[in-house]
Amino acid sequence: MKGNEQQLYDQFLQLLSISENMQQRIISLEKSNQVLIRSNRQLADWMDDTLADIEHYRENVKFEIMDDRRKEEEPEFWYPSIAAREETIKRLIDDGASIVRFGDGEFAAMQNRIRHKFQTVKDDNLAKRLKEVLHSDEKNLLVAIADNYGSLDQYTPQARREIRHYMTRTVRREHLNLLNRQRRYYDAYITRPYVIYADNQTDAPAERFRQLRKIWDGRNCVFVEGCMTRMGAGNNLFENAASIQRILVPAENAFSRYHQILDVCLRQPKDTLFLLALGPSAAVLAYDLYMAGCQAVDAGHIDLEYEWFLQGKGCRTPVPGKYNNEMEGGEKPQKIDDAEYDGQIIADVSGMQQDA
Repeated sequence: MKGNEQQLYDQFLQLLSISENMQQRIISLEKSNQVLIRSNRQLADWMDDTLADIEHYRENVKFEIMDDRRKEEEPEFWYPSIAAREETIKRLIDDGASIVRFGDGEFAAMQNRIRHKFQTVKDDNLAKRLKEVLHSDEKNLLVAIADNYGSLDQYTPQARREIRHYMTRTVRREHLNLLNRQRRYYDAYITRPYVIYADNQTDAPAERFRQLRKIWDGRNCVFVEGCMTRMGAGNNLFENAASIQRILVPAENAFSRYHQILDVCLRQPKDTLFLLALGPSAAVLAYDLYMAGCQAVDAGHIDLEYEWFLQGKGCRTPVPGKYNNEMEGGEKPQKIDDAEYDGQIIADVSGMQQDA
C-alpha cells in the first residue's frame, strides 16, 4: 500500500510539473500575442501615417513645384497647352481639319532612336520630316501630342506607371526642347479612347467611340495601313462610312516606301478622307496630304482599342489576325480569310503578300 501511495505521489508531481509547464507556455504565448498585437497596431498606424503622408503630398506638391518654378528666371520644365479630346474631334468634324499625332514613337524617331516595332531602323530623313511637321503652322492641320506632362489622374494605375516610366527628366527635356511654349496642341490620345482611361469600365468609352465615328460618318474613306493592321476587319467600327478602300503599306519601316505610298494616295479623289495607320510615317503622310488639299487623320491604334473595348476586360489582349505592337508575338498575326476586306484593297505597296 505504501508503494501505491508513493506511485500516486510521483504521478501527482509529474502532473503538477506538466501543469506548471503549460502555465508557463500560456504566459509565454500571451506575451507573444501582446507583442504581435502591438506590432500589428504599429504596422496599422504606420500604414495610416504613410497613406496620410501620400495624400498630403498630393495636395501640396503642386504648390511646391510652382514655387520652384517661380524662383527660376527661365524654368527648364513647363506644361504644354493641349486642347481637350472634345475640341480636337470637333475640329476634325466641323472644320474638316487634318491631324498629325506625336507620341513616344515619333519623339524617339526625331532623336534617331528605335522605340517601337513600327520603325526598326534609324532614318535621318524621317527624323527631319517629323520635325518639319511638328513645327509646321497650318490653320487646319492639328498637331497633337499625348497629355502626359501634368496630372495623370484620368488614367488607370497601369497607364500611370507606364507614362512615369517613360517620362524621365531626360525624355521630358527632349520633348520640351522640340515643343513651342506659346503653341496650343491637340489631343493625340483621341485614337486611344479605352484602355488607358480610369473610367474604362463605365459608359464613357462607348461615348468616346460614338464621337469618333462622326469623323468618317457618310465619308468615302481610304485606309492607308500596315499590311497586317486590317482596320475594321471583323468589327463594326467603320460601318457608317459611305465606302472603304485600302492601300496596304509595309507593317514596319513604311517610310522606306514613302514616295510610292504618297504617289498612290495622290491619285485618289480630293474629297477622300484618309485614315492612316503606319507608325511614325503617318504624321509625314498626313501633312503631305493636307498640303495637297486632302483631309487626313492619323488614326493609329484606333481599331485595336475598339477590339479591346468589345472584349471589355479593361486591358490589352491578343487580337487574332491583327498586327499588335503592344502584345508579345503580336507582330506576327495569323492569316485572315475575309472576302470583304480583300475586295477593299486598291493598292499594295507593302512588298509582301497581305496575309503573310
